[in-house]
Amino acid sequence: MTQRPTYDDANLILKLYEMRREDRMRQARTWFTAKCKVKSYDDLIKLAPGGTDENASVRMVTSYWDLVASFMTSGVLHKELFFQSGRELLLVWERVREYLPSMRDAYKDPNYLKHLETIGNEFAAYFRKQDQDAYEAFLKRIK
Repeated sequence: MTQRPTYDDANLILKLYEMRREDRMRQARTWFTAKCKVKSYDDLIKLAPGGTDENASVRMVTSYWDLVASFMTSGVLHKELFFQSGRELLLVWERVREYLPSMRDAYKDPNYLKHLETIGNEFAAYFRKQDQDAYEAFLKRIK
């Protein structure tokens, strides 16, 4: 990025951090990080059927990070500043990457989580450029 981050960028990141601390969101994030390691949409439906707390957790986590990513795709939030501390977005992207096309087909929504996809791919490229070995180690830890 050519533009320097601003105080507003930093302030927005802090606000986003505060949102993540809400009790139900924290529970959803904890569950997603520990349990949601599926490789297919069918496996996701088995793990988190509609109407369950687990399904609500998947939707909360993925929609939250898609919202955050939308701030970057629209130019509201400085990407590189976010990438320096927002690795959980990358974790979520790497977890949903494989089954997102099937999920989009099932929902009949080709744009579902499109901001997460766009920024997730950019974040992965940024991380690989910083240190390919560290990125590979990250992938092994989260999958």
